[in-house]
Order: sequence, then structure tokens, then C-alpha cells
Amino acid sequence: MATSTSGWTERGAGTRAIAEAEKPAPLDAAAVRRDFPILDQAVDGRPLVYLDNAASSQKPRQVVDAIGMYYLRDHANVHRGVHELARRATEAYESARERVAIWLNAAGPHELIWTRGASEALNLVAFSLGMARVGQGDEIVISEMEHHSNLVPWQLLAERNGATLRYVGLTDNGHLDLDHMATLLGRRTRIVSLPHVSNALGTINPVRDIAALVREHSGAVYILDGAQAAPHLPVDVQALGCDFYAFSGHKMCGPTGIGGLWGRRPLLEEMPPYQGGGEMIEHVYPDRSTWAEVPHKFEAGTPNIAGAVGLGAAVDYLDNVGLAAIHEHESALTRRAITLLAGVEGLRILGPAETEERAGVVPFVMEGVSAQDVATILDTQGIAVRAGHHCAQLVVDRYGVAATTRASFYLYNTLEEVDRLAEGVKTARRILYG
Repeated sequence: MATSTSGWTERGAGTRAIAEAEKPAPLDAAAVRRDFPILDQAVDGRPLVYLDNAASSQKPRQVVDAIGMYYLRDHANVHRGVHELARRATEAYESARERVAIWLNAAGPHELIWTRGASEALNLVAFSLGMARVGQGDEIVISEMEHHSNLVPWQLLAERNGATLRYVGLTDNGHLDLDHMATLLGRRTRIVSLPHVSNALGTINPVRDIAALVREHSGAVYILDGAQAAPHLPVDVQALGCDFYAFSGHKMCGPTGIGGLWGRRPLLEEMPPYQGGGEMIEHVYPDRSTWAEVPHKFEAGTPNIAGAVGLGAAVDYLDNVGLAAIHEHESALTRRAITLLAGVEGLRILGPAETEERAGVVPFVMEGVSAQDVATILDTQGIAVRAGHHCAQLVVDRYGVAATTRASFYLYNTLEEVDRLAEGVKTARRILYG
């Protein structure tokens, strides 16, 4: 079913545009927190401090209510039904697509494919674009910074099609080595796929500069893993210079099991389907099938309708708070965390020293002790962080550590919670060092 795009240009032109010179109004974290009932609880008798947002964010009432209302009043399968509930469900589903596409500043809703999240989005583009564009002897450029979701699909493609993977190295302070990257790009480069923000280091990559580098040195397709950027930074896919952008709903106040892949329409038209089944066909013959128009060509089977509705509500919520304000708030939290943790003896912080080049992710290691032990002691104090390689094993290998303890911030975290983190780390150090 086609989606109405009347008024698209007028509504989409300014919805996500935030002038760099504008100073956003300070975020009212206390007011924001009232929208997240899950935060109002105790763990082991202490107020919960949730600092595991890079893994998954919490959900505001507005998102939970939107999902509940859909199931209570409007649920039916989408697109093919002619009855009232099917009409309402289809309208809710496609309106959410249009809402999220506007939020990304896409050229239209046809450029947004619903997926289960960033992982499926990257697998989709690796499989389908790989079939269309990558052959024996071609090269795929990724980096040592990747989440496994932006690494393993390209390994599988390279093995399947006889291509070669080339890795951009990292500097000692957690940046992509762009001088090294320039030497990797060439006439055989077909794909460049990189993170907008590193989940393991917090690095905000200069993705527009990289786009210019890719165009200068190759004719490659440029893909961004936006799982850690879309929840925290204003994203304008047309301005970023990329060809595809992947993101997950559950990291940006939306439900689990929903996300998206934005792609330029000519490339989406070129790519073969990712999966076969209902919804993605135009007509089926005994010996062949023809495909539905994009984006439906890539959406086989009954979709996650409630997830799309919830993600649309999450985008409304984030827009109401303001992505620029969220980023400023997280930057203040990050600066405080780095300042306090840097004073802990034997503790090493990974990632950029310049906080303006870092998102709200602070990974650290304590000399001679396990990252998991630190996280466990913090949990006894009601502080939720994550320990491990964070699905980015090449990163921890690059910096010579087995794992890190990672604190990650979001719009509902406070400076007082950062103080509790620092005190908790000091307590963990006293316990672990005896």
C-alpha cells in the first residue's frame, strides 16, 4: 500500500534541522525522569542508577502507552485487509514510517526499511548490496572500531564472494586513523562501512569528512552504523554524505525488535530482496516472482507493527526534548565522569580525551582486576553498568585489555548519579585491592 507523502518537503525540511550555532535550552532531567517509571526503584536498598544505555535505553510512558493503545484498539495485519481495524493498523504502521523518515531527513518514506534493529539492517545491506556490487577481488573497508554487527556480515560477504576485508586502524587516543584509511581506498573498493559513534569507546567519528575522503579516493558505497548515534545526536542522512544508515529503536527510547535501514532509492532499487515471502512480492509465477516496490521489497512477512508504532512515539518524545539538548546534557555528564574517574588511582579511561569528540560512553579498566568484578560490586550499590568486550573485540585487542567496565549515559541521567558512579568505583577499588 502506498504511503501518502503530501506536504513531505514542507514538514521534513526543518523538523530535524538544528543550527550548529544555536545553544539549546538546558535539559530538565528531573522532569524527564518522571516519564520513566522504571527508574523509580531501589536495588539492594539503594536507588537505581541505570548507566547501561549503550546496551539498551529505558522507555518513557509515552512509548509504552502508544504500544498499549495500538494493541487495545487498532491491532490487525497491515496492507491487505479492507476492514476498519486493518485500515487503522496500516495507517499507524505507515504513519510511523513517515514520522521516522522525516526525523532522519530522508527524501521520503520509501527510503526507510523497517528491520529488527541495526544488526538486521547491516546484514540486509551486506547481503543484498553484496549480491549486486561485490565480486572476486573486490575490497570492503571497515575498521578496528566496529561492533560485531558491522564486522561479521562483511566477513561473511567477503568469504562468500571472494572479496578482501581491509581494516582502518585506530590511534592511541581512540580515533579512526584517517591517514591510514586514505591508503586503503582505491579502484577495487566497493564498500566502506563505519560506525557513526563507537559503542566501545564513545568516539564521535567525523563522518562528513570521511564521506569526502571516500568520494575522493573511490567510487565505494558508504554505510554508517548509527546505532549509537541516532539516540544522542541530530541525524540528517542527506547532509552526512552516506548512502545507507542503520539504527536500532531500543537504544533510543523505543521498543526492542524494531529498527531501520535508510538507503538512497537508486541503490535500494538495484538491490535484490533479502528474504522471500508475503508482502515483498508483486506477482508470483510458477517459475519466478516479481517484487513489490521499495521499501516493501525488503519487508517479507508480517512486520513488527507495534514496534513501528512505538518507535514513532519514541521519535516524537526525543524531538520534544530536543536532540541538541540531549547531547549537551550527556556531554556535561561525560565531562564530570572523566574528571572524577581520572582521579582514581590505577584506573585507565579508554577513548578520546577531548569530550567534544566523545558521546556519553566512558569505558575504563582498573589495573590488575576484572572488569566484571568491578561491575558486580557496582551492582551491589544499585549502579548498573556493563562489563566485557561490548561486541567489539577488535577494540579491546587494540588497546591490550581483555574487557572494560562501561558506563553510558542518556537523557534521564543526572550529575548526582555520576557522583555515585565515581564513589562506587572507589569502593570497588578498596574492596578489590584489599
